[in-house]
Amino acid sequence: MIDTMKAVRLHAFGGPEVLRYEDAPMPEPHPGEVLVRVHAIGLNPPDWYLRDGFRSLPPEWQPHPRFPLIPGSDISGVVESVGEGVTAFAAGDAVYAMARFPADVMDGGKAYAEYVSVPVADLARKPERIDHVHAGAAPMSLLTAWQFLIDLGHGKPNPFQPFRHEPVPLAGRTVLVNGAGGGVGHLAVQLAKWRGARVIAVASGKHEALMRDLGADQFIDYTSTAAEAVVRDVDLVLDTVGGRKTARFLSVLKRGGALFPVFPLGFDAQDEADRLGVTVSTTQVRSSGAQLAEAARLLDDGTVRVVIDSTYPLTEAARAHERAESGSIQGKIVLTAA
Repeated sequence: MIDTMKAVRLHAFGGPEVLRYEDAPMPEPHPGEVLVRVHAIGLNPPDWYLRDGFRSLPPEWQPHPRFPLIPGSDISGVVESVGEGVTAFAAGDAVYAMARFPADVMDGGKAYAEYVSVPVADLARKPERIDHVHAGAAPMSLLTAWQFLIDLGHGKPNPFQPFRHEPVPLAGRTVLVNGAGGGVGHLAVQLAKWRGARVIAVASGKHEALMRDLGADQFIDYTSTAAEAVVRDVDLVLDTVGGRKTARFLSVLKRGGALFPVFPLGFDAQDEADRLGVTVSTTQVRSSGAQLAEAARLLDDGTVRVVIDSTYPLTEAARAHERAESGSIQGKIVLTAA
């Protein structure tokens, strides 16, 4: 049996240059887990946040892991073997997953590798009509949009607020998606349209043609026009950028509307939101094989499609992180491992 594989590992926090392509121990599937031969790995912000030591988080939330660690959570590949008690999958099945998120985020999700062991509850069959690159790009961004807009899907405590996040009805409503050209944003535009919403997409001008193609009813180039200066009476704002500046969207919402910041840290306008009658709510995306299985039908029939910004071989993970840091990403960045 092979006891080593190739993987990208961190031995210290830092810039893209700390990502090392090297030999690593081959994982073994524990009971209830599946060993996947990885074909593609989707990059997500937590990957570079971890690589940098999560310096944007409060000190008490920052990780103190044991190095070396393998980052990443999103994969698409083929089942190599299954652990004890697994009956839903078998060797040779094509699958995709967001593995162990957020449970293992601080210690590395272990996806930047040729093989990864995935809890069966996190796993779903890969959509048949898309390739591994597009499937591997989907999980975290798709689950984030799904859990914010469609169905939370779990009863775990919310780390950001004392109440459970509740998606709102979308049919016949107006939804503004900020950061619509990015990973979460371009999928959120499509899910909102699927559920019958009128969608306003906010992104830089380079994304306009794509947003129109994905069904956006209105496009705002934030580099030339501030959305809050021209939009009113929106039912929901999904701000995929979030942070302190998300408060500027309170003025575009009607009374009874909702603001969902994907990155809530820094929001300090709750009193104003209460005065305006706006609900502000957020949540932490969590792994869900069941939701990926449901979303796979939309990926298979073309209702939702994943846009790829760029691909890099696993050996060039540092270059992929440099691309991520350069900004203006359209869709997703993917590493290929096979």
